Amino acid sequence: MQGISHLTFVVADLERMRRFLCEGLGATEVYESGGDTHSLAREKFFLLGGVWLAAMEGEPPARRSYQHVAFRVDEADLPGYRQRLAAIGAELLPPRPRIAGEGQSLYVHDFDNHLFELHTGSLEERLARYASLRADKRPG
Repeated sequence: MQGISHLTFVVADLERMRRFLCEGLGATEVYESGGDTHSLAREKFFLLGGVWLAAMEGEPPARRSYQHVAFRVDEADLPGYRQRLAAIGAELLPPRPRIAGEGQSLYVHDFDNHLFELHTGSLEERLARYASLRADKRPG
């Protein structure tokens, strides 16, 4: 196993997803199938933070859930993302309760019920914070 190759999102409108990814999150579009169907449907490919994202035309998820993809960002960049995403009409969610030291997050739904998280922390930071909370609970 070498890591993630790509993430595919099934969307009703490829152009609307392009706006969300490029204008909202800062992705770069690198491919559009146009009238060709090399896979199951028309598609567009993007690069976001070095990750290949594929948007494929089809029937998106019928319901929203907490299942999501998270991208790491600098905390100083969160307000800019919030502003750009609000400007394109993406639905920003209120923040979930946080434990101090686990990083900040911005949660946003795209226009097809996919949930994205922009997160400022790392796995190492979160595990260290959780370990310190456990240590605080031990009888002394």
